[in-house]
Amino acid sequence: MSTENNIQGILDATLEKMKVISDADTIIGQPIALPDGVTVIPVSKVTVGFASGGADFPSKSINQKLFGGGTGAGVTISPVAFIVASGGDVKILQVYKEASTAERAIALVPDLFDKIGSLFKKDKKSKEEKPEDSATL
Repeated sequence: MSTENNIQGILDATLEKMKVISDADTIIGQPIALPDGVTVIPVSKVTVGFASGGADFPSKSINQKLFGGGTGAGVTISPVAFIVASGGDVKILQVYKEASTAERAIALVPDLFDKIGSLFKKDKKSKEEKPEDSATL
């Protein structure tokens, strides 16, 4: 069997398993009917990571090449919202989670620019005022 066939077999098996995990029913969940007539539908975010590789290696004991390869995959499923339907009224209720460090840093960027801008304005004003102050000394 060639390296290409071995890698293709590994990829096919891994991708098939990933398809099962990240199908549409995982992203938009099955409706949950509550006794009071409210229907709740969970909505999730699916994040998938994947890596694969392989190579042929010479064998000392037999007259053919040996194949070594592997794959790795990771899947994260996070709830992001619920669709709630009750008596003809439909609402989306978002699930808020603690923001990551990167998300908090990005949220602070506009404030940082404002503060830096105000520092430059203060510095410019103080330089303009200093010559007048030094003349009176």
